[in-house]
Amino acid sequence: MPGLTPIGQSMNLKSLLAKPFAHYIANKVKKEAQQAVSDQTSIFKALLKGVKNTQFGKDHGLDTVLDYEGFKKAVPIRDYEQFVPYINMIKEGKQNILWKGLPIYFAKTSGTTSGVKYIPITKDSIDNHINTARNALLCYMAETGNTGFASGKLIFLSGSPALERVGGIATGRLSGIVNHHVPAYLRSNQLPSYETNCIEDWEQKLDAIVSETVNQDMTLISGIPPWVQMYFDRLEATTHKKVGELFPNFNVMVQGGVNFEPYKAKLFESIGRKIDTVELFPASEGFFAFQNTQTESGLLLNTNSGIFFEFIPADEIFAENPTRLCLQEVELGKNYALIINSNAGLWGYNIGDTVKFVSLDPYKIIVSGRIKHFISAFGEHVIGEEVEAALLQVTAQTNTSVTEFTVAPFVAGVDDAGKSYHEWFIAFEKAPSDMADFASQLDAAMRQQNVYYDDLIKGAILEPLKIRPLQKDAFVQYMRSIGKLGGQNKVPRLSNDRVLADALSNYLAPEL
Repeated sequence: MPGLTPIGQSMNLKSLLAKPFAHYIANKVKKEAQQAVSDQTSIFKALLKGVKNTQFGKDHGLDTVLDYEGFKKAVPIRDYEQFVPYINMIKEGKQNILWKGLPIYFAKTSGTTSGVKYIPITKDSIDNHINTARNALLCYMAETGNTGFASGKLIFLSGSPALERVGGIATGRLSGIVNHHVPAYLRSNQLPSYETNCIEDWEQKLDAIVSETVNQDMTLISGIPPWVQMYFDRLEATTHKKVGELFPNFNVMVQGGVNFEPYKAKLFESIGRKIDTVELFPASEGFFAFQNTQTESGLLLNTNSGIFFEFIPADEIFAENPTRLCLQEVELGKNYALIINSNAGLWGYNIGDTVKFVSLDPYKIIVSGRIKHFISAFGEHVIGEEVEAALLQVTAQTNTSVTEFTVAPFVAGVDDAGKSYHEWFIAFEKAPSDMADFASQLDAAMRQQNVYYDDLIKGAILEPLKIRPLQKDAFVQYMRSIGKLGGQNKVPRLSNDRVLADALSNYLAPEL
């Protein structure tokens, strides 16, 4: 190609070669989606075979289990805390504990009651993390014909790729681990540099990322939405230009980790135009689902990638003997706690997320909330999907926009005047002109979303919700104060206690 440097020729060759591979993978994904139930059956049998001679398999008599019904009787539902004894054995160098051999990595992530969690990633499970992200992008390429971004610079806003050793096993954040497996053909396109990516302080790292990328031809940006927004804000503050003006060839954003909808309007405003987005559902425990098309809602469940899925009706998750369903038993529109069994060595593992099926052919889900992130101080069991939907509805009606928010119960004591209520802590990007009217509309929207909340308001058990406007950067300040700024860290939408609410009371907007 005349006028192209060897590097330019190489980059355009990448774009050209991506097309046939994209169509091959997209067709494979489509075929697997049509045989999801049979693939799940095959995976279940393979997992049983792989676990029977492990310590976990022996402890649970899995060498004699022949079917799913027997498995449910043998293996109870667990969360991470109940796996710790097995994890500790692995840290001591013992093999064949949860899966054959030793894990090749521990994905290190913040726990709730257990502090730091060490999630095993095995030689058999690593492909689940690597190939699923690849497949999502290739499905996008095949559907849209947009392969040009492969020729530009790609940024993955992630945790540090620096790894430590725990029990002789390479250990780090999942995003950092995955960074070591970026295909060689994308390495020359990838930003930021390894040195910058290793910076632990998020704000120092962000400044370095801006410096490295501001004059580059960025074509794809990937990360958790609130931290992508911080990157965009820093770019704008540095250059006084919209992101889309800085990066005219930026046309696809890959995101996940939180519901995109509350962040979408502000992100697009920062870019200055709408662009395509690809949503992912990854976690340290596995890569569960991804957006495989731009024309339909929901995320395609990853049914042929070493994970056997189970689903528990969300309102039964804390029951002694909850109903456990396999894929072919689920129903549309019901909230389920997502349970996984995998070749990483996780068994009856409650990942803490709730999902809702929006399609059964193929099997597609949305993430509706977190099991531990809800409000049921008065029996209402409000979930994340409901508060996000209500707020989106009212911000659209009132021409307002929100940077971040969370909700907590206020339980009135004997000395308090008035009744209990839900307290919304909202950092507005564009505040409503009439806060009282905004609160009234939001309360009405919440009553439409949750019948139990509606009953509590009707019965005068609860007062209508109250809004506490926060400083625009309140959540950034709070996350900085607890050492969780950037990376994979997320603010909970809902709390059933006052810990987060009381902390955020230090960041109320000045007019209050």
